[in-house]
Amino acid sequence: MSAAAAMAAGEDGRAIARFLEALAAESGAARNTLLAYATDLRGASAVLDGGLAQADGAALARLAESWQGLARASIARKSAACRRFFGFLVDEGARADDPSGALPRGQIPRGLPKILGHGDVERLFAALAARLAVAAPRPLDLRLAALFELLYGSGLRATELVSLPRGAVRDGQPYCILTGKGGRERLVPISDRALAAVAAWRAHVPAGQPWLFPSGAKHLSRIRLYQLVRALGAEAGIPPERISPHVLRHAFATHLLEGGADLRALQAMLGHADIATTQIYTHVDSARLVALVNARHPLAMLCVDGASPTA
Repeated sequence: MSAAAAMAAGEDGRAIARFLEALAAESGAARNTLLAYATDLRGASAVLDGGLAQADGAALARLAESWQGLARASIARKSAACRRFFGFLVDEGARADDPSGALPRGQIPRGLPKILGHGDVERLFAALAARLAVAAPRPLDLRLAALFELLYGSGLRATELVSLPRGAVRDGQPYCILTGKGGRERLVPISDRALAAVAAWRAHVPAGQPWLFPSGAKHLSRIRLYQLVRALGAEAGIPPERISPHVLRHAFATHLLEGGADLRALQAMLGHADIATTQIYTHVDSARLVALVNARHPLAMLCVDGASPTA
């Protein structure tokens, strides 16, 4: 292996290690899942001589050619691993573009996103309120309140939230402008509750600090955000596998749709390039309605009681 290839392989190894660490913290991925991702990504890196993290569309097309002869399920799994890896690199700012459109897509049904019920959300905010119901709340509890108000109240992505500039949310301005995935700008609504929570926290952030949620020389990390969210979830009696920052974003979308929000408006608020991505929430709402009919419809109740409904 040439010196250049060896250097590239080292860069791939470090990038893959960071990705796996984030996957474990953010998604609570099981050990076998992490091993599968590691195997697929390291295999892809080997095919590209250590150039996976810096690969362009042409390189990924060559990678896909090397998968010829594999089962469709295997190709879909490898493609999904690489797409998630490139999404991570873009979110982390390690690269500006995502070339994974060059990879084949398997015909695997898309599952419904995990969501929290209204009762779950109420318990989360009750746990927050209990922390703040003291004469002088701790600054870190004020920070946690601001984080949760923006996650559930505005539907921010984890990366967007932790990297907010100190002045992004302004007193009296019920919106902020964010640059999300693909460099797309969008207008994000900020509720009165979130404005108040951010103002209370920002009073503890030095005026010269560039980040709203600073941590050391940079801003709060996504991994630390996941830890904070799951810790409060445990306090509220929600199992760790059921809660994450992204689950709170899903809850924001689902509960708005249940309340009558327009799908196009929801697409704009979430920053989805394609409305097909937003439409997954209509399926979530449909699932809730079917469950409601099965549990509450008079004919369903008759069947539960052992009676046969009449034709």
